[in-house]
Amino acid sequence: MEDLERAENRLTNIRTVEPILSALRTISLGSWQAVLKRKDGVRHYEERLVATLPALLPHLPTDRRTARPPLSPPMGGKEGGTRIAALVVGSERGLCGRFNAAVVERAERYLAEQETAGAQVELLALGARTTRILRRREWSLAWSATLSVTALPSYRLAFDLTHRWLARYEERELDAVDLIYNAYHGTARYEPTVVRMIPPTLPTSGPLDGRRSLSEPWPPPIIETDPLSLYARVIEQWTAVSLYRRLLDSAAAEHSMRYQLMEAATQNAERLISELTLAVQTARQQAITQEMAELAAGAGLIGRQGS
Repeated sequence: MEDLERAENRLTNIRTVEPILSALRTISLGSWQAVLKRKDGVRHYEERLVATLPALLPHLPTDRRTARPPLSPPMGGKEGGTRIAALVVGSERGLCGRFNAAVVERAERYLAEQETAGAQVELLALGARTTRILRRREWSLAWSATLSVTALPSYRLAFDLTHRWLARYEERELDAVDLIYNAYHGTARYEPTVVRMIPPTLPTSGPLDGRRSLSEPWPPPIIETDPLSLYARVIEQWTAVSLYRRLLDSAAAEHSMRYQLMEAATQNAERLISELTLAVQTARQQAITQEMAELAAGAGLIGRQGS
């Protein structure tokens, strides 16, 4: 009887948890698909920004040393240097395996490398889980922020961060900005990655993300704005979009990982429900058989049948 009660209690508990796991799986799948769709739209916009460059470049002053147009004056800080801002991007929620631990470990290796190189790193964090791990490991944060639990990362966040960084880059307060995040590589597959966001480096040719790029616009655009200020605007927009695409990349890795874990947990719960249901039914049948045998023996039915 004690085993039957224990099995029934376990069955009740798992039946209570299973709908929650299934709902989390469905939410993660929907968020994952929404991120991938948003990434595709951002890629098209990024390609259109790059497609404006052929019309702008001939109107810009050229750096004779590199034969490439320089950054516009609002972003004319020096490249390289030792003052670096490093943004570590994680998640707001848990239930995603080693997602946050992996990106923090990559950040610690990065910080060790920069310390060896003599760089001064200003550490920033995005995501409550990552922020908590970094502070638990006694890393000093110059800035931290949370991500939305119910929505995808916003472009406004990426634009505001980019605008702030470029302003500090202009004032020569920063020499570079690096992004540390989990790059999405498919279902439940990601790789902690470091990418330099500033100084911005626009692609000169070739497709984005390994796909065929857009052809030059036709008819050719008519430039009525000052080409240099327009070029500065394109750089700012492209840098913000590049940051936003990588925030979405991190979100895709997070949601795909959470979906995979919730899928496995849901399947395990369904398997346990089936096993415990069978065990409870078997135990009940055995208990009923035992009670009938005891009643029959008490009534003397078994004795008369044996005589």
